[in-house]
Amino acid sequence: MSERLSIVQIAVLCTYAAGMAGGQILFKLASLRLPPGGSLLERAFALGQNWLFLAALALYLALSILWVWILSFTALSRAYLFVALSFALVPVLAGIFFSEPISLRLTIGIGLILCGLVLVVQ
Repeated sequence: MSERLSIVQIAVLCTYAAGMAGGQILFKLASLRLPPGGSLLERAFALGQNWLFLAALALYLALSILWVWILSFTALSRAYLFVALSFALVPVLAGIFFSEPISLRLTIGIGLILCGLVLVVQ
C-alpha cells in the first residue's frame, strides 16, 4: 500500500462516500413513511415492510463489502478520511431533497471538510 492514493483509489473512496450519503437519504425517506405514533414494536414492524428502509440496509451491506475490499489495497488511515466526504454530502442532499436549511456555519464546515480531504489526497 503506497503512501499516495491513486486516481482509482480516490474514485472508489468517493463512490463509497456517495453511497453512504445515499443510504442516509434512503433512511430519511423511510422515516417519513413511518406511521405517526404507535409502539416501538409497531414502528419496527412498519420499518420491516418499508422498501426504502430495506433498500438502505441492502446498500449498507454492499458498502460494507466494498469497504473491506477497499481496505485490501488502501491504508485505513488514508481511506477512513474519505468517510468525512459523506458528512459533507449528506447536509447538501438534505437541503436539496428535504429543504433542510443549510446555514453559513454548515457551509463553512463543509468547506473545511473538503479542504482537509484535498490536503490528505495531495
